[in-house]
Amino acid sequence: MEFDVIKKLEASQFLPVVKRHPVALREGRGSRVRDIDGREFIDLMAGWGVTCIGHCHPTLVEAISSQAGRLMQTTNIFYTEPQAELCERLDAATPEGITRSFLVNSGTEATEGAIKLAHRATRRRKFVSTENSFHGRTIGALGVIGQEKQRAPYLPLLNTPTVIPFDDLAAAAKAIDGETAAIIVEPVQGEGGVNVPSDGYLSGLREICDTNGALLIVDEVQTGIGRTGRMLALEHDDVLPDIITLGKGLGGGFPVAAFMTTETVAATVQLGDHGTTFGGNPLACAAANAVFQVIDYEGLVERAAYLGAELIEKLEHFAAANSELVETVRGRGLLVGLVLRDTELAASIPARALESGILVNVTAGRVVRFFPALNIPHKDLWEATERVLELIAR
Repeated sequence: MEFDVIKKLEASQFLPVVKRHPVALREGRGSRVRDIDGREFIDLMAGWGVTCIGHCHPTLVEAISSQAGRLMQTTNIFYTEPQAELCERLDAATPEGITRSFLVNSGTEATEGAIKLAHRATRRRKFVSTENSFHGRTIGALGVIGQEKQRAPYLPLLNTPTVIPFDDLAAAAKAIDGETAAIIVEPVQGEGGVNVPSDGYLSGLREICDTNGALLIVDEVQTGIGRTGRMLALEHDDVLPDIITLGKGLGGGFPVAAFMTTETVAATVQLGDHGTTFGGNPLACAAANAVFQVIDYEGLVERAAYLGAELIEKLEHFAAANSELVETVRGRGLLVGLVLRDTELAASIPARALESGILVNVTAGRVVRFFPALNIPHKDLWEATERVLELIAR
């Protein structure tokens, strides 16, 4: 099918809520993708961080293919081996004390589950979140999101959260009180501009929550599964939340997510309090298990740490030499933002990068975001980064 045919079909049939780039992708291997015209691109977006082990990793493809020929779907009233194995892996990957998992299909669904858990455990309705935070687009998630542009069209349907500045413990201490069910927070804000909090921020929130009987929900949908150089970004602050949400990289390209909690919170739920048709299906669980296998075998958590440090150093050198164009560099592991001074320049980068054979995005108006696959070859990372920097400096 030719590109013009695809574009014409979408113009009349696709719900117009997504702004497309003028590219139709057909296949991907590792950190490179090709479109229907055979053009090749180096991928610095990884499907919003989803393809964390690269496109179509052989281990992942084999796991999905094998499971698809055995059992794709059943219901949660039956046990399956892949789900039991994944729950065990999630238990091992999370802090001691996080023992219970529920599997869903997306990060947004994980947020919904976390909200319900927090309400069930505390019987409270007030939620606190942070400015520029992103937790999904469903009604429940929009009820705690910290981006007004996402909330505004649906205000009549939403609860009103208490939104405070990110990385501000004084503001948190004022906002979190005896009526608060939970604060939900990203350990690094992704969509909000790759904002990294000060050391001790999460542990400070933990103390404030404990003082007021509120829960701490850590949203690891974008930062989890090795992205920041630790399996979970909360490990940088050595904190034990009450609830953790995971998604994106968990399935390496297959839709799967989870919310996890402690025995104390889990004890407050009853049979029937939550459910899902497709969540935890054998195919999704097989995919997630394969992702964990690859990450462990290839040492990708450690690789994200040192390769991310090299990337940040490279970008900082560029920023110092081009201070009139670049405000700062921030990030952890392979979630890195190059903050440009000019919004128009930033807005031009994705389209110009496409012409140069690179997939990269801009978030929060002027932050060029680098979050490639954790196993991106050095050659691909440096080649793509150089091309992006050339576009900025041109």
